[in-house]
Amino acid sequence: MSDRIIAACDGACKGNPGPAAWAWVVADAEGRPQRWEAGPLGTATNNVAELTALLRLLESTNPGVALEVRMDSQYAMKAVTEWLPGWRRRGWKTAAGKPVANRELVEGIDALLTGRPVEFRYVPAHRVDGDLLNAIADQAASEVAVTQEPAGTAHGTPDMPVPSTSRTEPGRGEAKRTSRSGGGSAGGATRSGGGRSGGGRVLKAKFPGRCSCGRSYAAGESIAKVGSSWGHPECRTSAV
Repeated sequence: MSDRIIAACDGACKGNPGPAAWAWVVADAEGRPQRWEAGPLGTATNNVAELTALLRLLESTNPGVALEVRMDSQYAMKAVTEWLPGWRRRGWKTAAGKPVANRELVEGIDALLTGRPVEFRYVPAHRVDGDLLNAIADQAASEVAVTQEPAGTAHGTPDMPVPSTSRTEPGRGEAKRTSRSGGGSAGGATRSGGGRSGGGRVLKAKFPGRCSCGRSYAAGESIAKVGSSWGHPECRTSAV
């Protein structure tokens, strides 16, 4: 039996509030995706979706096994690792004296975290060179927010959602790790050796995608920024 579970969770909201959903994906100790689940929330806020995703993930994993949770939600992570003790001391009031939002969800997560070895790792969202598990959870939550139908391994849909590679989120900086017991940093994409042509980065694609030239590229293939998206390195000159 593995002594470590690697997982990611995410929420999605089409409008805030709007049709919302949560999702999680669990991998093996080497980070290979194994199972996933996503569920609808009807009309909810993005924060509710993010917290629900974490709650459902904790409910679905063995509390006796160390867990690494990858998230792109600063709010959900900080709520349960930094802000919660102060909220409790103040009688579930914020520093401004207002009632804590989503208290029931936060209390439920806190109860599931008590006595359990859990490490939280922040990963930037919507990056072509980002974290695969987070991208799968993001895509699953986004799809179910639209369909409002549960999906996942336990629902007879074992195929993982294919993350979109068309979205990027520049300027988020290095990935940060937050935990109840420590911190650190997370690595980025695998870069190809000597990969500079025309002054741009050349990366190894983590997900399959399609270049602006119309041809697709596979996971593991070299890609570079072509205009505002990603594609074949040789297509950069034609995009200038």
